[in-house]
Amino acid sequence: MRPTFSIIAFTVLSGIGYGLLFLVGLTLATAGPMLPMAADPIHGPSIALDPRYGVICALAVGVAFVSIGLLASIAHLGRPARAWRAFSQWRSSWLSREGIAAVLSFAPIGAIAAMMLTHPDARLTLRVLGLTLAACCVLTVFCTARIYSSLPPIRAWHNRYTLPGYLLLGLYGGGLWHFAVFVATLGKSGLFVWSLVYYACTAFAIAPAAALLKRAYWRFLDTQPTLANGTATGLARLGTTRVFEQPHTEENYLTHEMGFVLARKHACTLRALAFWLILVAPIACMPLEWLLGGWAAFLGAGLGTLGLFVERWLFFAEARHAVMAYYGR
Repeated sequence: MRPTFSIIAFTVLSGIGYGLLFLVGLTLATAGPMLPMAADPIHGPSIALDPRYGVICALAVGVAFVSIGLLASIAHLGRPARAWRAFSQWRSSWLSREGIAAVLSFAPIGAIAAMMLTHPDARLTLRVLGLTLAACCVLTVFCTARIYSSLPPIRAWHNRYTLPGYLLLGLYGGGLWHFAVFVATLGKSGLFVWSLVYYACTAFAIAPAAALLKRAYWRFLDTQPTLANGTATGLARLGTTRVFEQPHTEENYLTHEMGFVLARKHACTLRALAFWLILVAPIACMPLEWLLGGWAAFLGAGLGTLGLFVERWLFFAEARHAVMAYYGR
C-alpha cells in the first residue's frame, strides 16, 4: 500500500494520545487518595508540584495528540465535510465504531478535569472515572486495529500480530509521554512515583515486548509465499492458472495505491531503525537524566515517537493487496 502521511500521523499520534490517557486513567484508579500539594523547602507550596496540575497537563497533552491524529484522519478524506456520515455505519464498520468510541472517550476526560479542579478529594468518583477513561482508550485503539486486521485481502494486516501490535505500541508511546509530562509538572513528588513505575514497565517490559512482536511480524511477512493468480483467486487447487488477457498498460488507481514497491534493502534498514529506536530509546535516556535532568524524558519520548513513525510507515509500505496478483506484481 502507498504510505500516506495523514493516516500514519493519525494512527501514531492517536495511539500515543490514547496510551497516555489510558495511563492517566490507570493512575487515578490505582494511586489511592490524591496526594496534597508538596511544599518546596525554600519557596513554600508550588503549583508545579500539585498533583492536580500534573493530571490536568497530562490530560491536555493526551487530548492534543488525539485531536491532531483525528484531524489528520479527516484531512485524508476526499470530502471532509461528510466525515459525520462515518458514524452511521457502526453495525458493520470498525471505522464507525472507532469514531464513536473516540467521541465517547472525551466524556470521562472532561469529567476528570472538572473533578480535579473542583473536588480533587472525591476518591471513589475519580477511581470510577479513571477506569472508565482507561476502558474507552482501550476500546478506541482496539477498533483502530480492527480496521486493518479485518481485511482478508491484505495478508500483512489480516494476521494475529496487528491487534496486539497496535495496543502495545500505543501503550509504549503513552508511557514515554506520560513520564515526560509528569517529570515536567511534578518534579520528584506527588504522582511522579506512579509515572516512574509505568515508565519502568515501558522501558523494561513493554518496549522489549513491542520490539520482539514487530520482529516476529516482519519474520511472518518474509515467510509468506508470493501471492500469485492461483492463490489469490483460489484456483490453484485446479492446476496452473494464467491471465487470459493483460489488464491494461497504464497506471490506474489500484496500481498506484495498492502496488507500492519497497526495495528489500530499504525495508531491512528501516526495520532495524524502528526496532532499535523503540527498544533502546527509553532505556538509554534513563541515565541521561543525571546529565540533562528531566529533559531527557522528552528526548526519550521524541526518539521513541520517531521509531513509531518509522514502524507505521513500514506497516503500510510493506502491505500488498491481493488484487495486485491480477497485474502480475
